[in-house]
Amino acid sequence: MSQQGQFSLLSKRRFLPYFITQALGAFNDNLYKNALLLFITFGSISAQGDSALLTNLAAGLFILPFFLFSPIAGQIADKREKSQLIRWIKLMEVAIMLVAAVAIVIGSIGLMMTLLFLMGLQSAIFGPVKFSLMPQQLSSEELVGGNGLVEMGTFLAILLGTMSAGLFFDLDNAKYWIACAVVIFAVLGYFSSRYIPQAPANDPQLKINWNPFTELVNTLKQARSNRPVFLSIMAISWFWFVGASYLTQFPTFAKDYLGGSAQVVTLLLTLFSVGVAVGSLLCEKLSGHKIELGIVPIGSIGMSLFGIDLYFAIASIEVVENMSAMAFIEQSGNWRMMLDIALISAFGGLFVVPLQALIQNRSEEKIRAQIIAANNVLNALFMVASAIFAILALVVVKISLVEYFLALALMNIVVASYVYAQVPEFVLRFFIWILGHSMYRVEQKGLEVIPEDGPAVLVCNHVSYVDALLIGGAYHRPVRFVMDRSIAEMKGLKTFFKWAKTIPICSPKADIDVYENAFKRIKEELDDGNIVCIFPEGKITKDGNVDTFKAGIERILKDSPVPVIPLALDGLWGSYFSHKDGHALTTRPKRFWSRVSLTAGKLQQPQDVSAQSLESDVKSLLV
Repeated sequence: MSQQGQFSLLSKRRFLPYFITQALGAFNDNLYKNALLLFITFGSISAQGDSALLTNLAAGLFILPFFLFSPIAGQIADKREKSQLIRWIKLMEVAIMLVAAVAIVIGSIGLMMTLLFLMGLQSAIFGPVKFSLMPQQLSSEELVGGNGLVEMGTFLAILLGTMSAGLFFDLDNAKYWIACAVVIFAVLGYFSSRYIPQAPANDPQLKINWNPFTELVNTLKQARSNRPVFLSIMAISWFWFVGASYLTQFPTFAKDYLGGSAQVVTLLLTLFSVGVAVGSLLCEKLSGHKIELGIVPIGSIGMSLFGIDLYFAIASIEVVENMSAMAFIEQSGNWRMMLDIALISAFGGLFVVPLQALIQNRSEEKIRAQIIAANNVLNALFMVASAIFAILALVVVKISLVEYFLALALMNIVVASYVYAQVPEFVLRFFIWILGHSMYRVEQKGLEVIPEDGPAVLVCNHVSYVDALLIGGAYHRPVRFVMDRSIAEMKGLKTFFKWAKTIPICSPKADIDVYENAFKRIKEELDDGNIVCIFPEGKITKDGNVDTFKAGIERILKDSPVPVIPLALDGLWGSYFSHKDGHALTTRPKRFWSRVSLTAGKLQQPQDVSAQSLESDVKSLLV
């Protein structure tokens, strides 16, 4: 996949039927929901009651099942084989839509509202199983690309479903067209689900707690037990807060600022949806086919920058009453505003896709679907919170809609800063990503031998002050580095090494306590199942050659007999951070850009290695 790109997944049976099934589900949800809203607002149904009340009730009925049933759905998804479960869920959709077709034809508002609640229930059940299935069907290097495709498909399906509702509504005999359409797309979704390959249960012995309230508490507790995963869930929920805030206000924005045309509302929805789709697809390219948290801060920065610029761009828009979408586009004064909306959502895609992949990858397998259920609950909660915030800001405080958009951009800075402060790994990976895409181009060879889980020791030659950053950026699992105390505490890099949980070491003669504490921490990290990387030379090379490996590696393996992988860094000698032609960082650099290779040798068992043999292995990788 890394050679062909993420779109090659669309030719694979393990992904394509799943992709089609979830996209058809999102399309049909929005076709039915928006058709109902149009019937309430513009059709004969509006005469049966207050249309504003019914519209808000419809929104609440669709989202309520996510609170009530997502925790139970997460348990079911962990307990059952997933392909069969998806087929049952899609059959449930077919049954609901058959009744919905009757309700649409006879114009029963009560029945249509009930069925909207059931559609929300079906979506709430489908959510945990569809996202927990992906790590079982995709490799770790395919996970970001797969999530990008799913995010693209979901937002485009939402857009097309929304637009289709309007198109069908304008036809003669609209209720018959819509009634037939929702059934047809439900049936198509069921047939596509029949081709999804089997995905074994995560925990067949799980006992399901059918109490939605106590299980909601349990689900959130499970999510909180893994802090990086929980904060990633919170960050994804914030994305939905921001997204719902923009999407909900677009009709009012178009009415009050853009001439009031329904076509312009559709244009804004299209820009936003296509932006998310493009940003989601770019994730795979920018991440280098791995779960790269370094692009998450790029996403949040872009969302805020272009959100702030939207505030100023609105002042230059050129509109007249009831402009068509094409007439609106033809006015050059509107281009900046349209670009801002597209880029806000595109950077939102960069922000959310790696977080989704992280949750899938780092959640404990037995409770993965339950963690995703917690994500769905909090997503729904944040979307409700966005509506409450909008009411407070626009109705109670009475700020303008333009000021409201500015407030969202500024709030995004605060929320993102909090998440990054709590999980410095995001910021660390961001600077590693910048380093690896500016001064260095790192070519990776053979890193697939490093275990996907469990402890291991990496041993590597030491060429420069940024060796640890480049190795850490090349592999998706967090790596704990053991390095000389003088480097670990070096001004300018100390903060980064602290965020990376670097283990400082020095000679026993210099400080016996630091020396012994280093080996203690190494053992603790390996006992916890982490990867530890050491530079057995004990210092950065002064001549570009590999120095003698010290015996500390043998003590580590004696205390913790874990697999060992030799690594070789090549191409850094002569760069700004190496010691060639003097002291690093103090002489005028002769080059700012280097092509670097990081090569892994064969995984070796601890009883088969020594400091001398590992030194020979590393040297052989440099030949």
